[in-house]
Amino acid sequence: MGKTYAGARLRRLREERGMNQAEMARLLAISPSYLNQMEHDTRPLTVPVLLRLTEAFGVEPGFFSAHDTTRLVADLREALAGELTEARVSAADLNELAARLPAVARVLLDLSRRDQQLSERLAHATDGRDTAEAARSPHEEIRDFFHRRGNYLHDTDIAAEQLAQEIGIRPGDVLRVLADRLAARHRVRVSTGAGDHLHRYDEGSRTLHLSSRLRPGQQAFRMATQLALLEYGDGLDRQAVEDFPAGSPAHALARIGIANYFAAALILPYRTFHKAAEEVRYDIERLTDHYGLGHETICHRLSTLQRPRLRGVPFSFVRVDRAGNMSKRQSATAFHFSRTGGTCPLWNVYEAFTAPGRIHVQVAEMPDGSRYLWTARALTRHHGGWGDPGKTFAIGLGCEIRHAHRVVYSDGLDLTGSAPTPIGMGCRACERLACPQRAAPPVGHPLLIDQNSSTFIPYPVEGERM
Repeated sequence: MGKTYAGARLRRLREERGMNQAEMARLLAISPSYLNQMEHDTRPLTVPVLLRLTEAFGVEPGFFSAHDTTRLVADLREALAGELTEARVSAADLNELAARLPAVARVLLDLSRRDQQLSERLAHATDGRDTAEAARSPHEEIRDFFHRRGNYLHDTDIAAEQLAQEIGIRPGDVLRVLADRLAARHRVRVSTGAGDHLHRYDEGSRTLHLSSRLRPGQQAFRMATQLALLEYGDGLDRQAVEDFPAGSPAHALARIGIANYFAAALILPYRTFHKAAEEVRYDIERLTDHYGLGHETICHRLSTLQRPRLRGVPFSFVRVDRAGNMSKRQSATAFHFSRTGGTCPLWNVYEAFTAPGRIHVQVAEMPDGSRYLWTARALTRHHGGWGDPGKTFAIGLGCEIRHAHRVVYSDGLDLTGSAPTPIGMGCRACERLACPQRAAPPVGHPLLIDQNSSTFIPYPVEGERM
């Protein structure tokens, strides 16, 4: 085990519990001076002290880990692009800030985003347009809501699992059980037929209308979501209001997002699903067959298996279209999803479009040397008949390479070899300066502009050998 310096996190834990250094030192059976040295990062956090901390304060060892530094640094690079370009802030400064003071770094990111929103609103106001159009997307705020919680909502997951046990959810009988619960507890009737909506709940007639185009697994998910809204409404409000004021668009979207989480946790209860996933080594196709659900639903649920003391493989989940638009992204890993400048074209989620229906596997390496195992599959959904446009997405599921041996898709791959695919977190924030696939200049690096020469690198920078 390498040395762990976590002074800022240790100090934050002590202050949150209202303790002084002498009180915490006594609880950990160490001297106050030793604790002071650890809080100031002059001494590392040792294994015995870490074990005492987890026992005394009920925190997971990961609380003191710097596993998300890569993603935090990348966010800072994007937010402070101008400061990097003007050399007022260095890359080393960002690394130091993310590693030593992550809470301060996140506050700085939040301030930067607010500043961007105000600038965009002012620009729209001067053009005479509706300023609300330029506000930060509520959907983006919901993604951050789940990201801050590690893509796992403990109270919601527990409540859904308890309800699943109470009503007897089991594979092959989900639709009947959900319909019975809706009818018996809420006098809600389920109706299936044609229509413009995938689902619509008529509160007056207490009828849940489901489109006949929905597959059985999709019908079950819509019914489970309606159950969440009817039975767990207070829980939805309680969690949504933690981040968003009641009545705001983000609050309404958060309620829907939490209800969808509840639905997945209801039809795929944590303990039984975790056991099944472990037994088949996270084989997505075997899980879809066993539960009768779609590829996307299974992948999304796999990315939420982060219950303390019963964790699954920490996955990142993403859904993108052919143009690179990212409509869903959730992560329990350090993998960074760029907010600007698109994603990396060398990522296998784009290769999946060349052979829809087949699972593509990739060992990818980020600029900081961290490696991930990624699976990707393209899916097409049709609405209507012949000639009507459908929707095609690629679903990506990835984990850090240290967990890859637990996943069936790692079989036969050289996980520690020297030939991973070099990818980045989006061209603007990516530090691979010599990448021939780069689509935008890197932030923080002055370009080398020479009318007498050209290179294979689209955006050569000063001081970089080509």
